[in-house]
Amino acid sequence: MVFQFIHTADWQLGKGFANIPGDAGGALRDRRIETVKAVGRLATERGVDAVLVAGDAFDANAVAHRTLMRMLDGLREFSGDWVFIPGNHDPALADSVWTRLQKRLQDRKPPNVHLALQPEQPLPLAGGRAVVLPAVLQRKHEIGDLTAWFDHGETPEGAIRIGLAHGSVPEYLPNASDATNPVTAGRADAARLDYLALGDWHGTLRINDRTWYAGTPETDSFSSSDPGNVLVVTIDEPGAPAQVETVPIGHFLWYSEAAEVRCADDVDALHRRISQLAPDPARCLLRLTLSGAVNLATRATLSERREDWSALLHHLDVQDHGLVDEPSDDDLDRIDRGGFVRTAVERLQSRARNPADPDRGVAMTALRRLYEIHVGTGD
Repeated sequence: MVFQFIHTADWQLGKGFANIPGDAGGALRDRRIETVKAVGRLATERGVDAVLVAGDAFDANAVAHRTLMRMLDGLREFSGDWVFIPGNHDPALADSVWTRLQKRLQDRKPPNVHLALQPEQPLPLAGGRAVVLPAVLQRKHEIGDLTAWFDHGETPEGAIRIGLAHGSVPEYLPNASDATNPVTAGRADAARLDYLALGDWHGTLRINDRTWYAGTPETDSFSSSDPGNVLVVTIDEPGAPAQVETVPIGHFLWYSEAAEVRCADDVDALHRRISQLAPDPARCLLRLTLSGAVNLATRATLSERREDWSALLHHLDVQDHGLVDEPSDDDLDRIDRGGFVRTAVERLQSRARNPADPDRGVAMTALRRLYEIHVGTGD
């Protein structure tokens, strides 16, 4: 009677990553398809009965046709049942990614791919050993709890009852008290569910023993909490505790680091931290927030290191608005000790130190550039 499945959600295939330009952003988009294949391979290796996708398989209803076809190709990695419900990014509108899929596939839809698009329609799996009760989002935002029908949803006696929904449990998620698409925290108990598989929150999160968010299997932001996983869930029989195993599956690693920099030693220490982020830096994306005050020599050292880090990592995002320049007398001497150049440099320094000067930033940039030119040429 054992029923085992993979719970996943929030693939958001076709996500643009507009804030990560060039090849780095393209690699993130492509990797999400590879992650679908990885989920399928894991399902095959574990011999599970099904993969349940709790919404937002696609980033939008307008995703490219190429994305649809590549997703379907990825599903071939697992011959068991795949079950999809729409989410707030890909709701089941009258004209949606789901209707495009249905139209494209028509009679060629793989028999193991189930699109749960009709409200309050139980879906039996594994010869009736389990029944999925789907909450179907037919628009982006719902005020009511679409899982309410689970309470009276009928399933055959002896079948394992599994709820599948996409939404927010207000009591447990930050900033979700006024969220749309609410899900009652006690729904599993009220509806006699053996497990409630949720999507929408992008990190793995336990609500209670029988209610979990799987999170996105491929991290997509610097702010996610415990992303990059799928859940392998085993239920021995109706009423038995759900055994939930978190399995890391994501490829890219997103980090946020903050550092105060005041001298070259601080830059060296930061370099050591970044070098130790992960065994494979090419898989890492880093948002680095810098603060402090540095002379021009330290700023030049930091600029050189930034070039190294950018080359080493998949993507580097530096936030350095809190890092200010404080040119030293040695900095100015290295540009020029006297004459008209030194006079110009001192005027630039005066303007750069004046918070009321509208061209303060321009003056500071000019000082940095002069330093780089003169030190770089040995003048």
